[in-house]
Amino acid sequence: MTSLRLSWEPRILSLLRIVTGLLFLQHGLNKLFNFPATANHVPYNVSSLVPGLQAPIELIGGLLIVLGLFTRPVAFILSGNMAVAYFMAHAPRGFFPLQNGGNGGELAILYCFVFLYLWLAGGGEWSLDRLLRRNPGGTTTATAARAA
Repeated sequence: MTSLRLSWEPRILSLLRIVTGLLFLQHGLNKLFNFPATANHVPYNVSSLVPGLQAPIELIGGLLIVLGLFTRPVAFILSGNMAVAYFMAHAPRGFFPLQNGGNGGELAILYCFVFLYLWLAGGGEWSLDRLLRRNPGGTTTATAARAA
């Protein structure tokens, strides 16, 4: 069981990264382009700092997370972004998410900690970061370090 877990761990990490990135990306797409279309869509004022900056951060950050490109720095930024989003938009209505009613900020908290994990763990086996990290001999730097 241990060998099965160890062999699949980097792939499951990649799946977590890809699914999280796709879910996060849809928030940016919806804010900027109303895609996927929602009934009560209110266009964001992109020229304002908050929440206008939120849409491009979600769009570009989500795309980079899906691709696994610059995973660690992007995940760090997105984790902080979600912490700020929770404390600015949700916590003022009540610190505990269930006190906020409707979208009480659980998603912001969950994204914050998943991105924090990705900052520490990296993009996993199926990421552009891993492909770009390859040595000329075809091995990754992590594999080369383990072999040494």
